Amino acid sequence: MKTDKIKVAITGSTGLIGSRIIELLKKKFIFIPLLEQEFNIIDQNQVCKRLKNTDFDIFLHLAAYTNVDGADIEKKRAFQINVQGTKNVFEAVDQKKKKFIYISTDFVFDGLNPPYFEDSRPNPLSYYGQTKYQGEQIVQKKGMIIRLSYPYRAFFAPKKDFVRGIISCLRQGKKLAMVEDSLITPTFIDDITHAIGYLLNNYSPDIFHIVGADSLSPYGAGKLIAKIFHLDESLIQPTTYQDYFKNKAKRPRYSEIKSKKNNFYKMKTFEEGLTKIKN
Repeated sequence: MKTDKIKVAITGSTGLIGSRIIELLKKKFIFIPLLEQEFNIIDQNQVCKRLKNTDFDIFLHLAAYTNVDGADIEKKRAFQINVQGTKNVFEAVDQKKKKFIYISTDFVFDGLNPPYFEDSRPNPLSYYGQTKYQGEQIVQKKGMIIRLSYPYRAFFAPKKDFVRGIISCLRQGKKLAMVEDSLITPTFIDDITHAIGYLLNNYSPDIFHIVGADSLSPYGAGKLIAKIFHLDESLIQPTTYQDYFKNKAKRPRYSEIKSKKNNFYKMKTFEEGLTKIKN
């Protein structure tokens, strides 16, 4: 049966973002999930063999080592997955002359001189950020790079994002110390999904920031979550960036991410995204 739907090979299809992409876009695209068990991106031979026999138009690469603190300890593993793995997959896709989309992060920036746009200069502080930026350098100008920031969604049993983590703690009556003197840009995963849907149909080898419409402090974000979900705001206490991250990997402090290029999908503010989740 002939179909004119775009065929998308995808890694990370069972993760926080990948699973939602398939859920919401499965009627518009044909997804070919490449699962870790049978497609180990670290194994170059396996990657080449599998992709040689796979028919697809675009490769969407979501699989990554994402534990920011863990990357400082497991440097070798973070490098193997985020750099070597990306190189293996990109080269195999490039050989087939197919399109490639690499999912990156706001952690490629240092968070010192916000806001950050698509053409801002990366300067990662953490080892995790470094490996994601090295991945970008492999793909740059030859594939599409999409940077995301603090993604969250309504339901996903295997992994809590930061929003559902906070809701869960507050429901248990746990006290939370949240940073008051920094900025994050939370992004609703359904918005990410629809924007990616547009980019799959309108591919170009450029960098795009697909991020929420506003930035706020983690403390402000926590207070807003408590307010919208009718939870006890007094459980959230302010702390400083310095104190909170004392023995942790460095994060970009003022991670105010914006886009000059996303004129195709209107992203929600954090309040709009939370309200949507609640309803």
